[in-house]
Amino acid sequence: MEIKQKNIAKGSVESFNVEEGIIFLKQINDSEFHSSQYYDIDRTYIQFHFCIKGASKFQYNNDTYSFPVVEENSILLYNPVKKLPINLLLDPNSSVLSILISIKKFHSLFSNEANQISFLNEENIGNKLYKEKQIGPMIAVVLNQILQQSIGQSMYKLYLRAKIFELMSLYFNKSKEMDVEQCPFLMDDQNIKKIRKAKEIIISKMIEPPTLIELASEAEISLKKLKEGFKQVYGASVYAFLLDYKMQVSKRLLSSKNYNVNEVALKVGYSTATHFINAFKKKFGTTPKKYLMSI
Repeated sequence: MEIKQKNIAKGSVESFNVEEGIIFLKQINDSEFHSSQYYDIDRTYIQFHFCIKGASKFQYNNDTYSFPVVEENSILLYNPVKKLPINLLLDPNSSVLSILISIKKFHSLFSNEANQISFLNEENIGNKLYKEKQIGPMIAVVLNQILQQSIGQSMYKLYLRAKIFELMSLYFNKSKEMDVEQCPFLMDDQNIKKIRKAKEIIISKMIEPPTLIELASEAEISLKKLKEGFKQVYGASVYAFLLDYKMQVSKRLLSSKNYNVNEVALKVGYSTATHFINAFKKKFGTTPKKYLMSI
């Protein structure tokens, strides 16, 4: 898939060393241009990439390998012979979450289930692997919980570790009924579409957000289903999600160094800089000014 775009900005990858052998990458492009992001990783790691929003293109070894990944799809990559550093081209308004697990760590997690996972079978050890599949409803819930979490930084690593283990168990679970059994709300695909619509509405109107009643009306869903469904799908209430989204956007705006604190406060919907500073400090443990100085 060729992407013709003159404006390609170099983006940064937010990485977390969850524990030995497990790395989590958060790759988000909220700009109107394509973003190129790079992360070096050796050949001992299995790569799981989940495109939550928009579209992306993974380019490996000077385009020897190239994989487009669209919204609500994932790819699993492993090449024990050749190093596959991640060179990601993100479309505008796109998000990709990646989990990198060393083969040694992966074996320790699934040693008792090796026969159920094809590439862990003895006859397949050492083989290359490429697998693309759609993101199921329960996996989508976990990914959005990771993306939109509002837990303090001190507890984030523990939270992330638990969610990654949950994600892996869902990814390799062969029970087709599991998603529905764990979350009956997800049986109705129309509910999911309406909840996603509600999310897009609240984001597009973050400066002057609608009330819950107005949001439910616009998304064409009952108020009760909006409240219950939003928390199930995104792991937070509507306004907790919105607050976290505002903080993430403000952090990226500050990181660009194109706006001062007052300008960022207005862009994310705060009428006074004081309210914005207090919210930012509560979320990240530092003031916007100190954060700017630390970059």
